[in-house]
Amino acid sequence: MNPAFSRTGAILAAITLGALFPQVHVLTWIVRWLIVGQLFLVFLQTRMSRSSLRRSHFVLLAVNIAMGFVAWWIGGLIGGRDVALAAFFAGITPTASAAPVIMSFLHGRVEYVVAAFLLTNVVIALLLPILLPVVLGHPTPEAFAQVSGSVGLLVFVPMAAARLARLFYPRAVEWPPRLRNASFGCWVLMMFLVTGNASDFIRKESGAAHHTVLVIAGVTAVVSALNFALGWVIGGKDFHREASQSLGQKNTILTLYLALTYASPLVALGPTFYVIWHNVWNSWQLHRAAYRGPAAPALPADPADKATPN
Repeated sequence: MNPAFSRTGAILAAITLGALFPQVHVLTWIVRWLIVGQLFLVFLQTRMSRSSLRRSHFVLLAVNIAMGFVAWWIGGLIGGRDVALAAFFAGITPTASAAPVIMSFLHGRVEYVVAAFLLTNVVIALLLPILLPVVLGHPTPEAFAQVSGSVGLLVFVPMAAARLARLFYPRAVEWPPRLRNASFGCWVLMMFLVTGNASDFIRKESGAAHHTVLVIAGVTAVVSALNFALGWVIGGKDFHREASQSLGQKNTILTLYLALTYASPLVALGPTFYVIWHNVWNSWQLHRAAYRGPAAPALPADPADKATPN
């Protein structure tokens, strides 16, 4: 069986079970620490030099940020505040840690996607303490401090810990490949807990929430399709696949937690549904790549590509 289909099936199973067992909402506090652990492993194996960055990376970053507000505006027109926030959290999310892995399976330039991951995650993590209070409707110093603390714990603490681990124990870079299956298992567990929390929230709310869930699913599907399509255009003929993957595949573990903490479980369905849509597209891409076989190098060697992250 295609590994991508297996993983998508596992995620769908976790979401289905979470919907059936809302009692697990009492364990949602675990999500924060699962995220910190996963990002620690990601930062252990990601490095980048300045020569890895291209002009299109900064265009991707700008579009990534703009997409959050475009999605927020469209969501508000279609379904009100909850849909707007769900769409915002789906649209503003930076590049996924798994995007370079998918690109390696697609025989693309992994270093391009790694550079996009680091740039978008660091910059958007710095911006979220400013942006979130605005979209949530209470831009106060207290909200800024709270979001800064959450983002710092989720992104910059594991980043610093990974740097220290590489410095004092260089063999730590061997941990991520060994723990790849365990890391995916943690991600599936997060999907189960988050969906269970959302299911509990919906059951306690009025029947109107069920309609809202369907609207959130539709809006995030549109946001996902737009991201992959715009990335394809931004990358041009040289990096269309890489840029598409960088903008389309999202690091939803970050915004999922922030949505749970500062909005509601219903809003957290925005990044949750986004996981389904980008994994469905990834499954299709990997399915096609498996039949095509390895692609021939599309471009001559470029000096900038010699700075491949470890």
